[in-house]
Amino acid sequence: MLVGNVGKDPEVHYIDANSVVATFTLATSERGYTLPNGNEVPERTEWHNIVTWGNIAKRVENVLRKGCKVYIEGKIRTRTFDDKSGHTRYVTEILADKLDIFAFPQNTVPPTATPAPAQPE
Repeated sequence: MLVGNVGKDPEVHYIDANSVVATFTLATSERGYTLPNGNEVPERTEWHNIVTWGNIAKRVENVLRKGCKVYIEGKIRTRTFDDKSGHTRYVTEILADKLDIFAFPQNTVPPTATPAPAQPE
């Protein structure tokens, strides 16, 4: 479970008509504090790579933007790949199973549902 702020607008890729994946970064922070002996521990921010599939990815594409505060539940996965120079690299990602949006950035207007067509009287 993570609660944090979206670091940049999501990237969305359609693999075929029914398969969509969305990725974005999420910043989580630990507040700074002062120890009893007076030493200060600064705020610490961690960055997470989030991957969503299917209906969650479609929702992410339509609604999620940089600065949104979100709650995510998922699984942590590490994958490997070889870079251009042949070195093995590791990437740790959160595969999101659940995503709830808590807040939108103050300078943006949250998306609204499309109004239903007017019914004839």
